[in-house]
Amino acid sequence: MQPEPGDLQLELDSSPLAVRGALTEMTAYLRGRCPEEGLAVVEIVLAEALNNIVEHAYVGGTGRITLCLRAHAGDVQCCIADHGLPMPGGAAPSGRLRLSAPGAALPEGGFGWHLIRSLSQDVDYRRVSGRNYLSLRVQAGQ
Repeated sequence: MQPEPGDLQLELDSSPLAVRGALTEMTAYLRGRCPEEGLAVVEIVLAEALNNIVEHAYVGGTGRITLCLRAHAGDVQCCIADHGLPMPGGAAPSGRLRLSAPGAALPEGGFGWHLIRSLSQDVDYRRVSGRNYLSLRVQAGQ
């Protein structure tokens, strides 16, 4: 998605504090552009995606993340780019939950991608010239 006038475009460091700040700016941008329920869904999806970049793409290091949002007709189109490590296998996780036996410890990981896949549409991940690109759409107007 190429940024257009009226889009929100943010550059942030790969840190939990910067992610929190970006989510605050995103909320301010979307307020009035989509219903409160939709705003909460977008925040969950972006929090999961951005925190995954901080924790996994930039594991043991730091870098920059670019976030671009466009709200239109009840949909919020989101694009995220970073120069971190590629996703394992070159693809975004399926988001399928791994069930554990009753009484067993919950498995680590996978819940964030389950939320992302469950709450958004048109999820697309690509690695181009050493850069990760994740785009997705949230139906925030329903």
